[in-house]
Amino acid sequence: MEIEHLAVDSRKILSPSSTLFFAIVTQRRNGHQFIADLYKKGVRNFIVSEAQQTENFPTANFILVKDTLMALQQLAAYHRNRFSKLTSGKPFIVIGITGSNGKTIVKEWLYQLLHQDYTIVRSPKSYNSQIGVPLSVWQINEQHTLAIFEAGISKPGEMEKVEKIIQPTVGILTNIGEAHSEGFASKEEKEIEKRKLFKNAVVPRPLHVLEIKKHPASTTIIASLEKDDATTFEIEIPFTDDASIQNAISCWRIMLWLQITPAVIKERMLLLQPVNMRLELKKAVNNCTIINDSYSADLSSLEIALNFLALQSPQGKRTVILSDFLQSADAYDELYTAIANALQRHQINRLIGVGAAISKAFTSSITASFTGEVLLFTDTDHCLQQFNASWCRDETILIKGARVFTFEKIVNVLEEKVHQTVLEINLNALANNLKEYQKILQPNTKIMAMVKAFAYGSGGAEVAGILQYHKVDYLGVAYADEGVSLRKAGINLPIMVMNPEPTAFEAIVEYNLEPELYSFELMQQFETYLSTQGLANYPVHIELETGMNRLGFSMNEVSLLATHLQGSTFLKVISVFSHLAASEEVAQDDYTQQQFDAFTNAAYTLKQSLPYVFLSHIANSAAAIRHPQMQLDMVRLGIGLYGVDSAATGKLSLATVTSLKSTVAQIKQLKKGESVSYNRKGLINTEATIATVRLGYADGYPRRLGNGNAQVYINGSFVPTIGTVCMDMLMIDISTVPNVAVGDRVELFGTHLHVQQVAAWAGTIPYEIMTGISQRVKRVYFEE
Repeated sequence: MEIEHLAVDSRKILSPSSTLFFAIVTQRRNGHQFIADLYKKGVRNFIVSEAQQTENFPTANFILVKDTLMALQQLAAYHRNRFSKLTSGKPFIVIGITGSNGKTIVKEWLYQLLHQDYTIVRSPKSYNSQIGVPLSVWQINEQHTLAIFEAGISKPGEMEKVEKIIQPTVGILTNIGEAHSEGFASKEEKEIEKRKLFKNAVVPRPLHVLEIKKHPASTTIIASLEKDDATTFEIEIPFTDDASIQNAISCWRIMLWLQITPAVIKERMLLLQPVNMRLELKKAVNNCTIINDSYSADLSSLEIALNFLALQSPQGKRTVILSDFLQSADAYDELYTAIANALQRHQINRLIGVGAAISKAFTSSITASFTGEVLLFTDTDHCLQQFNASWCRDETILIKGARVFTFEKIVNVLEEKVHQTVLEINLNALANNLKEYQKILQPNTKIMAMVKAFAYGSGGAEVAGILQYHKVDYLGVAYADEGVSLRKAGINLPIMVMNPEPTAFEAIVEYNLEPELYSFELMQQFETYLSTQGLANYPVHIELETGMNRLGFSMNEVSLLATHLQGSTFLKVISVFSHLAASEEVAQDDYTQQQFDAFTNAAYTLKQSLPYVFLSHIANSAAAIRHPQMQLDMVRLGIGLYGVDSAATGKLSLATVTSLKSTVAQIKQLKKGESVSYNRKGLINTEATIATVRLGYADGYPRRLGNGNAQVYINGSFVPTIGTVCMDMLMIDISTVPNVAVGDRVELFGTHLHVQQVAAWAGTIPYEIMTGISQRVKRVYFEE
């Protein structure tokens, strides 16, 4: 069979029989270990760098290479070379984009601006890495007349490899900033490396910007091609932020190079839409979940969205609401055949199609491969008129459509109506932080991710799902009911329960949870329960007390503990661990070392006594960075995964995972002498503009942050609180910020205002702020 798909991730196999799998080897993952599972799924073609026992795979094809990543890149470069010219004889145009920020925005805006003139292939989402680029380039086929690929690098030497794959004919450098700078000696070195993408490409001459006029909801940009040229060009974009202005200018340069007329450029620039780079996961009516991707419709992003759907709903019912794909008519049959095949591969139970083209396709034979239920509507209004929310129950719904179909109306109908304060959880940031820690861990050191306390307020099942997807080794919860919830949500990783209660023993065993045992009394109670159930060798974790003085067997009990475990037929020790009391504090390093020494001595005693091997772990997020010699067999990562560097070493580039946001409910103009909120604590000394925000201490925002003790972020500015924080409301002074309107977003902490700063204002620690966010606050999960 002809190879159609290249794969490097065993969890993202689209069509096994036509897939070529590359067993990529990294510091922490070896793709060869997944070959057996892939073979069972039907994959028969493999590129490997380790010889395989071919008798175990009688119908498989293996190609042995020195470096599988290099082989992937070379294959993609060969594929790119096949498309140097179009069938018409004209050159095949490939736009290469690199820079520190804005690559994906520029790529998606160019697609919006040029899709009427070209049949475009582009990088899915932000596929711009050493692996992402070849997978993107592999998508090129004979129908495409323009390609747009982005390239990101993290160290010298990478761009030469990427350039050979993309081979851009024209390139754009968005900017050179601080992002991803850790691999370069200087900003100048980073720019030199990035410009290597353009060594055989044209770089459009820069525009000389003469004037930028910002209006309340748009920006006018006036520019010329030459510095002293009297001929000027003008565009207006529906954005006012500096980043959007810069990105629009980058697009403008490409369009001029492509000889798009100034009148057309001006018309299309005004129609630019925000780029939604994230898949939002929201609660919906009737116990449903929505995946909102209602901003684009193309094959590459459909595959990404369907993979995300499969991850969130591994066993449940799946519905897809899909619009027409606005591509060229001559590809109609192939396009909708591919869509039908994709829906069938991902086991979609029901399709709700909206639009004339998709309705026509799914009443014809070209989509016969899809065997699920089909409901079809001519347009979005027709769908909404006929739509009944009771159709959807206990299922996950992917909503994906071209922007002109305004599928946000459907999202609004289905979304569970709660108040407008939300806690946004960036699943990509969580994955980034996991990878940052993996960089500093020894290759054989395992990871236990702590998801106790509702995953530090972020949502246990959703966070555990992404951690399971990225193959952490263990999860840790505080109480058994947290572990039960994870099991019911489809989490199958080993789960340690740190505070097991005798009343929870039945649930622990029923849901295959692993209790921590910290005293002889608890151990005997658990053994008694196991004996009544006829169970033996049940997995447990032993906590030793080394100086935290909270829970754990004391050092003088270790010998007796060893003797007891040696004779126990009911228990099998999976790990022995302890808690560090002050691993983040330099002043306490001697104490931390004392704890470590005591622990290793005690663990050695137990290892000498037991006839099997167990894991030893003591390092938390801070110790994993500050005390690498304490990583041992496993580290327990907690607050660091959520973007808080308690060690404050600066060695990791941690991303913000959670953002608490609300909206403005009302705006008031107050005069001198008036007051705000209870007890008249917020006195007005001069005329002021006050905004009331839909959030209070019942949502978890500390009452002590009122009366100017904290700031919030709104419309690009930081403004102080004023008056006492109420149960459901908070007031802020917006006198210095123009154009604030009812409904505007307010960030209480997040990407612009770090939770560590908010915790410092409140006189507490980030843990308390994050875990204190009320359950009435809606959690919104997204992938960028």
